[in-house]
Amino acid sequence: MAKTALVTGTTGQDGSFLSELLLSKGYEVCGLVRRLSSPNITNIQHVMKDLRLLDGDMTDQTSMITALKESRPDEIYNLAAQSFVATSFRQPVLTADVNGLGAVRLLEAAKEVVPDARIYQASTSELFGLVRETPQNENTPFHPRSPYGVSKLFAYWACVNYREAYEMHVSNGILYNHESSRRGLEFLTRKVTDGVARIAKGKATHIELGNLDPKRDWGYAPEYVDAMWRMLQQPKPDDYVIGTGESHTVREFVELAFREAGIEKWDKYVRTDPKHFRPAEVQTLCADPSKARNVLGWRAKTRLPELVKIMVKADLERVGG
Repeated sequence: MAKTALVTGTTGQDGSFLSELLLSKGYEVCGLVRRLSSPNITNIQHVMKDLRLLDGDMTDQTSMITALKESRPDEIYNLAAQSFVATSFRQPVLTADVNGLGAVRLLEAAKEVVPDARIYQASTSELFGLVRETPQNENTPFHPRSPYGVSKLFAYWACVNYREAYEMHVSNGILYNHESSRRGLEFLTRKVTDGVARIAKGKATHIELGNLDPKRDWGYAPEYVDAMWRMLQQPKPDDYVIGTGESHTVREFVELAFREAGIEKWDKYVRTDPKHFRPAEVQTLCADPSKARNVLGWRAKTRLPELVKIMVKADLERVGG
């Protein structure tokens, strides 16, 4: 009998790729979506006919209980979040409610309705923040540097607590930055590749960015949702760091993007504005994914130059289209 999965945040980058993966494996996929006047279904338009969409909101306990009763999932993937770090500084209470308390609402609903369901929580490398060591692994101390990171830390420990207190199969995926052409335009990487495409096509004259010095571990989103699925196939729940093991500066990403568009002197087109700097910066994030490799059999395949090539090509086609 086919398994059923409930995916929160199914219209986002990760939710859409995960839904595709689960459908390819024969799952019945239910997506929890917020009721909006203008639904953003661009990322799932091509698989809409195969999905069962359920109304729900991470700030509304009743809607989650109802969604679980309607879907009775074998697996739950909690990808819904206020996921933009910059916004978390402007809307810290909302971020805490959606990301932190939202995870607890889902855990509590699952405990009551489907206690045997296996649950994946989308955690983040932002937990490490002011890093104590590089690279970071599952034992590296946490020190988040944004309301987003703090909210995700609350959710992380809530998942550990429900796992230990109620013997629920709950796993945290501590995912490092993972990108694709489905990434929202407000995120740094898409802001860069979209801006580069517009400059190359004569539709823009410059890109306005913040700090170019921070280093990040960037991977390709479709590979990372496979790691999520693998976690819930394990006999025992656990927490895993997921990343490439390579770290690159924002400056390197920008330079690669311009070069991919055939523009060598990239610095002529980039303006730095302090208003885009974080109040508390995370300088260096680099994963040690050894545990995921050894236990899950997972490893990142796409490195930064290839990732940038994929994203710039897609934006050049879209902007020139």
